[in-house]
This record gives sequence, C-alpha cells and structure tokens, in this order.
Amino acid sequence: MKLLVTGGAGFIGSAVIRRAIADGHEIVNVDALTYAACLDNVASVSDSPAYAFEQADIRDRAALDRVFGVHKPDAVMHLAAESHVDRSIDAPGDFIETNINGTYNMLEAARAYWTAQGKPAGFRFHHISTDEVFGSLGPTGLFTEDTPYAPNSPYSASKAASDHLVRAWAETYGLPVVMTNCSNNYGPFHFPEKLVPVVILNALSGKDIPIYGKGDNIRDWLYVEDHAEALLTVVQKGKLGRSYNIGGENEASNIDLVRTICAILDEKRPANHPYADQITYVTDRPGHDQRYAIDPARIRKELGWRPSVTLEQGLEKTVQWYLDNEEWWQALQSRAGVGERLGKG
Repeated sequence: MKLLVTGGAGFIGSAVIRRAIADGHEIVNVDALTYAACLDNVASVSDSPAYAFEQADIRDRAALDRVFGVHKPDAVMHLAAESHVDRSIDAPGDFIETNINGTYNMLEAARAYWTAQGKPAGFRFHHISTDEVFGSLGPTGLFTEDTPYAPNSPYSASKAASDHLVRAWAETYGLPVVMTNCSNNYGPFHFPEKLVPVVILNALSGKDIPIYGKGDNIRDWLYVEDHAEALLTVVQKGKLGRSYNIGGENEASNIDLVRTICAILDEKRPANHPYADQITYVTDRPGHDQRYAIDPARIRKELGWRPSVTLEQGLEKTVQWYLDNEEWWQALQSRAGVGERLGKG
C-alpha cells in the first residue's frame, strides 16, 4: 500500500514508518516539524525509494489537498497531534487547533480526494487515538471499545473530540474509517519530555527524578514497535467503521516503573549511589487520572495481534537505546522541559 502518515517524524509515527518500509509499503510522511518532531527518527529509511517527505501542517487545508493530489495514497494513518497532557494544561489552545481542527482538515481533505478518485473500495482513513479519552478506572476493570468517553484533561478532551469527528464523517459521508485507541507508549526515539526518557536522562545527569503525588497512578505500557505492528495490521485488515483498543497487557504503577528503570541503570551504568535515591515526590497535577488499562480482546480475536514485548524486556531495550544514542537525545533536550509540570510521573 501507499500510506500517507501524518506526524511521521514523531515518536509513534516514525516507528510506523520504519516498520512499514521494512514490510514493503510506500510511505508519504506528512509532518509540520514542530518541537517534538525529528527527522533523525526516520533517517534509517529516508533514502528508500519507497519514502517521501512533505513538510506540511494539518491545520493548512490547501497544503493537505496538494499532498493528496500529488501522492495519491491508498490509505491515511493520522497520527499527527499535540500529545502531552502537561502541555495541554498550560496551553490548551494548541491542542484544540491541532487535534480538533487539524483532524477536521484531514477528514475533509481525505473525503475530497476519495470522492475525486471515484470512492475506491480499498481506501482507508485510520485515526490513531488514546485510551485517555475513556477517563480514569478504579482498582479493577478494563477499557473496552464500548467504554463511555469521559476525558479529564484538555489533551484527552481534544482527542475525544477528534474521535467523534471521525465517527461522524464515517456515518454522515460514508468515509471508510478505522480507529484505534492505545495505551501508554514507550521505547526508542521517545521525546525527552515524557516520563520514561525523563527518568533515564535525569538519572544519568544526577538530577531529581520527579514523581507526581504518591506515584501510585497506574498505566498500561505498550512498546512502540509492538504498537506500530498493530497499527499496520488495523489499517490493512480492520473492519470498516470498527474501533480497536491496543494495549500492552503490562500494567504498572508510576513508582514501580521508575524503580525498575533505576534498577536497570544500576546494572548497565552503575553510579556511586542507587539511582532510586534521586526519586523525589512532587505536587500532583490537576485532573491526574488514577488508572488506565486496556482490554485488547477485540484486536486479538479479530485480527490476530497481541503484544510481543513484556514491560521488563521493553524497558531494558529502551534504556540500552538511550545509553547508545546520546547524540540524538542531547540535541533534543533543549526543546523539552518547558513548563513546570513536564516529565513527571
């Protein structure tokens, strides 16, 4: 397939592109190259004849129309988004503009292109979203595709709105869509403001490792390369109009996750003290959801996908990648850490 991937210079989008090229697909990478984007993330495939890059902003409808007209994709994988909860608390307007208005532009550009092409049966618009749209779980239970939406942050509200737009365009205009909602991703090329890289990099630099509240918030952790495989499975095999939850089946509290990373670092790069001594507890952020956990039964049963990497394996791979790629993250650190809440567990 020829896949138009938005946000392909970001963390998840670049993992999708690397995997898609390896699987034999053609790629059109559409990215505005905002602060969290890095073309080094796709440097390993950028010379491939199957890869094309277009610097374009999903808020610019004319630019999107041009990209569709030039490249004529078989499917869209829409990943471009403002994605950090803490940034959404400090600057919610950016999330409204990109996640809601940008998705509207993508839907309209895709609909116009699909219609002009004669509404080919194989076309797909794959919208990639988050489990945070479902709100917070108690000590038990799992998010399913039928869980009611209850977003609690500007970020999750903007993603919920974009999900609803995609559903509406499918119902109203017949646009062939598939949707996915994923749990917390981690792995190589993760932008340095997010929890896992912040823990690794703060530990190595001797800084405090900040943890919100008591560190008892629980997340389901999904290795990014597993997620990329799942997304490519859905865009090719997912049933039209269907939503699929993608989870790592790896629940962990923030404090346990941080301690595990510290223990891996203790083994791989010993310091003169245990890295866990750098953990410090800070005031919790507003609207901090207590627990997320995904039931991936639908994608497992219907499409045959399940995660292949355990949390312990994935964290070991991730820590080693950051130890081996200092040049990559050092170049990006100056872009991260803006705002009082960024990077805390």
